Amino acid sequence: MEALLTTFSTPPPLSRIRISSSSSISRVSSAQALPFPSLQAVSLSWRLHPNFGGTISVLCMSRNGCEEGNDFHAYGNSSHRLRSQTQWRSNPSLQLDDFKERFSASFIQLLTWVMLFMSLSFSIGGTPSRALNEENLLFLEAWRTIDRAYIDKTFNGQSWFRYRENALRNEPMNTRAETYTAIKKMAASLDDPFTRFLEPEKFKSLRSGTQGALIGVGLSIGYPAGLSNSSSGLVVISATPGGPAYRAGILSGDILLAIDDSSTESMTIYDAAERLQGLDGSIVELVIQSGSETKHLSLKREKVSLNPVKAKLCKVPRSGIDSPKIGYIKLTTFNQNASGAVREAIETLRSNNVKAFVLDLRDNSGGLFPEGVEIAKLWLDKGVIVYICDSRGIRDIYDTDGSSAMASSEPLAVLVNKGTASASEILVGALKDNKRAAVFGEPTYGKGKIQSVFQLSDGSGLAITVARYETPSHTDIDKVGVIPDHPLPTSLPVDEEGFCGCLQDPSSACYVDGSQMFLR
Repeated sequence: MEALLTTFSTPPPLSRIRISSSSSISRVSSAQALPFPSLQAVSLSWRLHPNFGGTISVLCMSRNGCEEGNDFHAYGNSSHRLRSQTQWRSNPSLQLDDFKERFSASFIQLLTWVMLFMSLSFSIGGTPSRALNEENLLFLEAWRTIDRAYIDKTFNGQSWFRYRENALRNEPMNTRAETYTAIKKMAASLDDPFTRFLEPEKFKSLRSGTQGALIGVGLSIGYPAGLSNSSSGLVVISATPGGPAYRAGILSGDILLAIDDSSTESMTIYDAAERLQGLDGSIVELVIQSGSETKHLSLKREKVSLNPVKAKLCKVPRSGIDSPKIGYIKLTTFNQNASGAVREAIETLRSNNVKAFVLDLRDNSGGLFPEGVEIAKLWLDKGVIVYICDSRGIRDIYDTDGSSAMASSEPLAVLVNKGTASASEILVGALKDNKRAAVFGEPTYGKGKIQSVFQLSDGSGLAITVARYETPSHTDIDKVGVIPDHPLPTSLPVDEEGFCGCLQDPSSACYVDGSQMFLR
C-alpha cells in the first residue's frame, strides 16, 4: 500500500480585463491582417470626456473578430499585457508622409508586441481553437490535477503543456471509455508506477480499503525492486492475519507469479489488486513461489476485516511474586481507525500497570499518511516526525510538541521486517531517529514516496505521487528501508499469542529476553 496524503485546492483563474459598454465605444476600426492563422488585430478606440480632448485606443486580439464587450486577457505579468496607445485627434488635412512619420514607429512596436504575445500564448497557455466537449473537459481536469500535484515538475522530461495540446488534437475522446484510455496513457507517460488513474469502481474500492474492510484474499503486494531478489512477478508484502492468504500459509517475501492463469510479470500492483478482489465466495487461482517451492493455490474470497490493532498483556517470568508486564500492540494497517485503536490499546494496557511496550509493525504495508503521524505523536514528547520533500527540497515539516503523547516515557521496542512499508516506515523512522525506541528485525521494504488520491468530477480519481519523505535524521529510505538496531530470531511468531510465548519460554527457538529487549 502507499502512504496517502490529502488533496490540493484549485488555483484561481487567470485575471481578465473586460471592456464593457460603459466605456462608450464609438467605433471599431477595420481589421488589420496579421501573419497568424485565424487571428485578427483590431484597434478599438473610445471617446474620452470632452475636457480631455482626445481618444484612447487598445488592441483587441480575437479569433472570432472584435466587438463591444470582448474579453481582454492578462496573462500573468505586465510584459504580456496589451498596452494602450494614445491616439491624438485626427486632422483631415494630415498628409500621408506626415502620417507615416508619426505612426510607423508605433505600428512596428505594436506589431512586435502582438507577435511576442502570440508566441507566448500559443506555446504556454493556448488550447486548440476547436470547441471542447464534455470528454475533453474531463481530460483537462485530470491534466490540471497532475500539473498541480505531481512531485516531478519536469514530468519525466517532457513538456506537460505540449502533451496536453497534442492529446486534445490527436487522442480520440468521443466516449467516456476513450477519455479514460487517454487519461491512463497520460499518467503512464510519467513512468511512475504509483501514479495512476482510477475508474469509479476502483476509486470506490480504494476508499473502502482505507475505511475498514474489503472482499478479497487479504494480500498486500508490491514490486520486487524494493527487495534484494530479482524474481519475476510481484512480491507479497504481507498477508492479513486470519484472511484466506494467511490461512493458506502465504508469507512476506513470497512471489506472486500468476493470478487466474495471468502472469504478473508485467502486471501493475493495482491491476493485480483488482484481480484479487471480487465477489464474496468466488474463487481465485494463485501461483506462489515460496523459496524454491512453487505452490498452486485456490483461495475463496471473503470479507477481510481490517481491524488495525490487536493487543495483549505479556508477563515476563522472573523469580518473585511481581513479574514484569509488557504491553504488546500489533498494528496491521494504517486505516482511518488506526490511531484511535492504538490509543485505546495503550490506555487498556497502562491500566494493567505495564512496564514497557512492544509495537509490532511486521507485515504492515502502510496506509494513510496522517494516521502514521498521529500514532507517532502518541509515543513522542517532542521532535520532528517526518520531512516532506519535493524536487526543490523540504516542503513541509511534521513535528510534535508532546500535547498528544500518551506513552512517551515507558521503554519501547519496535518490530519490523521486509513487509514493513510506507506509512509504517514513517513511524519507525520517527521513533528510531528521536531515540524513542529500539528497532528489532530486518531492513524494511523501502518505499519513500507519498501518494495523494484526488476525486474527479465523474466519480473517477487519480492517485498521484505528491512528495517523498525523509526521516528526522534526513535519511531517504526509498528502495533502502529503515535499518534495525538489532536482529530478531527468524522463527519469532507474528501473532500476539506466539510472541508472548517466546518471551516466557527460554528453551524455545524463538526465545527473546524481554529484559534485554529494551536496552538501548
